[in-house]
Amino acid sequence: MSRFGAMLLATTALIAFGAASGFAQKAPPVNYEQTAAAEAAANKQPGIRVSPDKSFGVPTDEVSPQMQALIAAPFPPHMNADPKTSAEWHALIDTRTALAVKALPAMREKMGVTVEPAVMGGVKVFIVTPKTIPPANKDRLLVHVHGGGYVFGPGEAATPEAILMAGFGGFKVISVDYRMPPDFPYPAAMDDAMAVWKEAIKLADPKKMAVFGTSTGGAMTLALVLRAKAEGVALPAAMAPGTPWSDIDNIGDTYASNEYVDNVLVTWNGWLGRAAKIYAGSVSYKDPQISPIYGDFSGLPPAILTSGTRDLFLSNTVRAHRKLRRAGVDAELNVYEGQSHAQYGFDMNAPETKEAFTDIARFFDNHLAK
Repeated sequence: MSRFGAMLLATTALIAFGAASGFAQKAPPVNYEQTAAAEAAANKQPGIRVSPDKSFGVPTDEVSPQMQALIAAPFPPHMNADPKTSAEWHALIDTRTALAVKALPAMREKMGVTVEPAVMGGVKVFIVTPKTIPPANKDRLLVHVHGGGYVFGPGEAATPEAILMAGFGGFKVISVDYRMPPDFPYPAAMDDAMAVWKEAIKLADPKKMAVFGTSTGGAMTLALVLRAKAEGVALPAAMAPGTPWSDIDNIGDTYASNEYVDNVLVTWNGWLGRAAKIYAGSVSYKDPQISPIYGDFSGLPPAILTSGTRDLFLSNTVRAHRKLRRAGVDAELNVYEGQSHAQYGFDMNAPETKEAFTDIARFFDNHLAK
């Protein structure tokens, strides 16, 4: 058996033991003194840090049972998917879409919302409306850009996060069903998001509007506001770029430190990096519309960002937060214990999900005009 295979088996066994016993810390090495001496020698010089193989239990302190189940889950079967053709990409996308759509009726019922398809600026959208809208939100409007690595989440599969935001926050939401690869690479997604934003600001006062999204949607939230600023279009009063893919390249500390720790994205070198390639095409990964971390954040609206300690995109989130703060933008950062990528939005029954979206709603309430 390979060293990596043995490590995975050991990690699986340790996670199972950790879930059963309730411990949340890393297991100590069999011989700590020998391990400490070896690591001290390996890290004696400045430069690259070297660490021993690590195994993690499931955190229990301040983590709900629902979230513990997500944290303990195995890697997704598509983690190393490598579609070679458009047909193979569509087959993968269709498989994941079917799973997402299956859960939507129960989510809409639980969250107390209706979802209606529409077209705005020539772009397909879904209008998500809470059955009860608080008086303070009567004239407010949110625009949502979904996640999915620029390839996943077409049609209704784009709406789960919008449903959560409408349900927990009591806002009417426009969710953008933007075009995606393999058929429509960049700039189709951004063109669609911008077309919808320009139409949306005809329906409500931008001072009473916000833009939000997670992962790819977080990156597109930042890129959309950057583009609006560059084109002289009205900006939203606030934004919520959740765990944004702010640097689409394999750059950032947690791309390394959380690799094979994050049980959602797992590694940039799997399907994720392949999705980045078919989205960006020949456009530089450092183009701010591809990787908004390289844009000028001055003058952007207040932002709330969310991530988890095991998130492959934690560095993407932290880098974006610090850059916003350095540009003088009012920016909050929420980081959840043990969570991998975007898990704060995976289970509508998890207390952390309600907490995360309630925090975003509170932030919007503080910054959107009454």
